[in-house]
Amino acid sequence: MEQIYTIPVNEAFDAGLAEGACTCPFCALYKKLQEDELDIILGASMMEPDIRIMTNRQGFCPTHFKKMLSRKRRLGMGLMLESHLPEVQKRLRGTPLSRLSSVHSLLTLEQDCYVCTRIDKNLTAMIATAVYLYETDEAFRKKFAGQPYFCLPHYRMMIDYASKKMNKRDFKEFFPVAEGIVSAYLEALQKDVSWFCKKFDYRYDEEPWYNSKDSIERSIRFLSSDNGEIE
Repeated sequence: MEQIYTIPVNEAFDAGLAEGACTCPFCALYKKLQEDELDIILGASMMEPDIRIMTNRQGFCPTHFKKMLSRKRRLGMGLMLESHLPEVQKRLRGTPLSRLSSVHSLLTLEQDCYVCTRIDKNLTAMIATAVYLYETDEAFRKKFAGQPYFCLPHYRMMIDYASKKMNKRDFKEFFPVAEGIVSAYLEALQKDVSWFCKKFDYRYDEEPWYNSKDSIERSIRFLSSDNGEIE
């Protein structure tokens, strides 16, 4: 029986089977989580004291600052900054005896992000759910085997988790399937990129592009995951 926590994972893997689909299911889940978190953080939750404490302490990365600005909810941004900036000021000032430690504190702030932390936590849980479904649900195994690809960062996360949590028999079956999907996609990607480069040689002017026109964008998505930044 499908549980509430398995629904988003099943939906993402179903979408991967759609005709013409070319996406990593975990990238699709990441983008959904990101949209949800940005909506939440600029909504009523910004007024919740415990969340305000976390955003004051962690702040946001440049990517998520830009994404929040693009939503044009300026009051939500203003309320967040109203309490976050004093936290930055407190770290900046430090004390006369701890100026260097205050600079280090600014570095940790620069490397932290409330939204990234939330997404990472929830995406890790969804990767765990996918591994669990592979072990327990025959229908999901077929969905899994039919995926167009997994991006390298999410593939690494999935294999790392599965190697630690799956029983040896299941992992022995799981790993070749996952690795085969990634290897096949990488091989096709290499051919597309090579053809894309050839098309800049006048000798190939009259040749068709085949599937190479977007091969650069697809390569970047494969190598670094897709958070919606690459058009």
